[in-house]
Formats: sequence, C-alpha cells, structure tokens
Amino acid sequence: MSRFRINWDLIKDILFGIFTLGVWFLLKPKPGQRKSVVREWVDAIIFAVIAATIIRTFFIEAYTIPTPSMEKSLLVGDFLFVSKVSYGARIPMTPLSFPFAHHTLPLVGGKSYLEWIKIGYHRLPGFGKVNRGDCVVFNWPAENLGRPVDKKENYIKRCIGLPGDTIELKDRDVFINGNLLPLPTNSQTSYHVQTDGSGFSEQAIDKFGLRGGERLSPSEFNFYLTRSAAENLKSLGNVQKVEPNMVPPRIYQDFIFPFNSKYGWNVDNFGPLWIPRKGETIKIDTGNIDFYRKVIGEYEGNKLEERNDKIYVNGSEITQYTFKMNYYFMMGDNRHNSADSRFWGFVPEDHVVGKAVFIWMSWDTNGNFLNKIRWGRLFHLIPNN
Repeated sequence: MSRFRINWDLIKDILFGIFTLGVWFLLKPKPGQRKSVVREWVDAIIFAVIAATIIRTFFIEAYTIPTPSMEKSLLVGDFLFVSKVSYGARIPMTPLSFPFAHHTLPLVGGKSYLEWIKIGYHRLPGFGKVNRGDCVVFNWPAENLGRPVDKKENYIKRCIGLPGDTIELKDRDVFINGNLLPLPTNSQTSYHVQTDGSGFSEQAIDKFGLRGGERLSPSEFNFYLTRSAAENLKSLGNVQKVEPNMVPPRIYQDFIFPFNSKYGWNVDNFGPLWIPRKGETIKIDTGNIDFYRKVIGEYEGNKLEERNDKIYVNGSEITQYTFKMNYYFMMGDNRHNSADSRFWGFVPEDHVVGKAVFIWMSWDTNGNFLNKIRWGRLFHLIPNN
C-alpha cells in the first residue's frame, strides 16, 4: 500500500490563488456603495503596487551589486537602475507572482510565483540592441533549480561577444574575430605581489584597492588589481615584485566550458568559440556538439540524443542545425574573480533582462559614518568600456 504524500507546493499554489481571488472580490465596487477611509487607503495602495509593477516590468528596475565580479567598474554596494526599454521589455513569462519578489516570498520563504499560466518568450520593441561593452543584467543560464527562465537568479556582466562573433582568449587577452579587445578601463586581474616581508598600511590598502587579497606568506600576496594600480604599486618601497597570475595554455581546468579535457581550455586561454546567431545554419557533428549541446537541447527546447557518433534532434538524425535565438558571451570586469560565460557558456536572448544605465546610490560597508556613502558614485553613468 503506497504512502500518501502531501504536495506542499501545490497546496501553497492553491492557497495563494484563493487569497488573490478573495482580495479581488473584497475590493470589487458595489453599486451605490460609498468608499470608507480604509477602502480609499487600500485602493491607493493597490494602485501604487500596480503602477510600480508596471514601471519595474516594462521601463526601469532597481538592482544592487552583491559580488565583486565587476570591480572596479561596479563595486559591491552599488545600487543601479536597469533599463528595460534599452533592448525592449520582456513580457513576463510567469505572470502570476507576488509583487516586488523575484522568486522567493519575503519572510515566509517558498515560491513567489504560480506556474498556472506560462507565456513563451516575447519582447517589446526597444531603443536598441545589446552592444559590445554593455553592462547587461540577465537570468543566470546555468541555474538548475527548475525555476522558469524569468525567475532564475539575476547576474550582471559585460557583454564582450555578440551573435556571430568568434571569441578567443590568449594569455588573458580577449580577441573577437581575431582582433584584440581592449580591457575595460577599470578592469581587474590577479597579480602576485612580493614584498620585503612587511605588509601594507590602511592608507595603501585604500589607495591601491588591496582589500580582499590573499596573503600566501609573510612576503607574498595575491591581489585583484587594475593595470594602473599594479604599476603604481611597484613604487612602494617595500614592494619587490608585481607579476600577473596566469594559467598557461593547454592547462585544462575542468570547471571551464565546455568541460572537456580534449580542448585544454582554462580561464586565461579559451577558444576559439563561435557564438550562435539567430537564423544561422552550421554543421553539427561530434566534433562541435560539446559547444552547442545545451543550446539545442535546453535553451531551444529540442529533444537531443547522441547515438553511435550521430546526432538526433526530435527523433531525426541531423548533420546541420539552424539556431532559433541570438546568444551572447558575458564576462566580468574582475577577470579572475568572476563566474561568467567561460564557466557556463552562452547567454540566450530570452534570458536578457536589461541594460544597467546608472548608479543612484553606492554604499561602502568598510567606510565610517558619512564615508559609508561613496558620494562620487551617486548618479554616476555606467560606461560601455
């Protein structure tokens, strides 16, 4: 005899639906009824929630930077406004959700959305398209928690590869279609620093951005630094050597896309890799399926099978494939402290949320009193390089 198991997710969905219907019936105007003060307040709150939801869904939304993957371009504690109209607002794929909650209910936890209604990928016309150098907010493609696309975690990275581009990293340098891509102005990479055995003063730590570094020995450190900071650090009397940390070519790192040792790719030597473009048809075989397996099977909703060195899509053998969406390659400006497309591959266009346009507030947890606010970053436009 099978044991009865309660489906708590279903029960929460049902209760949430009953609550939503109850509120609607409660607020439904009755003929000849005069609104009470409480009713007027409730109506005002409902109107404010609806207006704010429309604004954040279709026009602009606030985000915060929780990790250092974009430093020094964007800092932990930066509060951003992200434009939905820059690329065209994405129609909510999961429209039944709790206001102002992304995927988890505040306080009580659990899903903040219902999957009774699911809408496919649609986007309103926008002012432009994703350009190289844009700081883009997107839903993290590698998330495997079973959430709908628009409820996956939000990430922000810089777009460096566009649909149809071929990207390659050689000794930390990025090449797009064979051309060297300059580092963003405030981009950081990892450096090995050797001193005479002494450490660094608080003044030097603040001046050169040494917080979060790693002390390997009394005289050796690893720091994430901009190129200018690395050069200027050499001027300190106790600093003997500043050298870039780099993984040599053909040293395979198993956490790097496409997770196959035959390529020997790592964080500093990667590719060449072609980025899929909508409508483009390419040859598909066992020689390149590693790059496009997730695109074909997961992002574009096909049943992909590999048998006897042959590729099958939806039951039919294929030797070529035409892509249904555009894809992008994203990287963090803090190149050695960023989980980005080198680690999980392409970002599909249906995962793109919007463009980060300016910083309206910046909060420094290491600051004191009024210095906790980074005054120079308030209402600071986010550059495309």
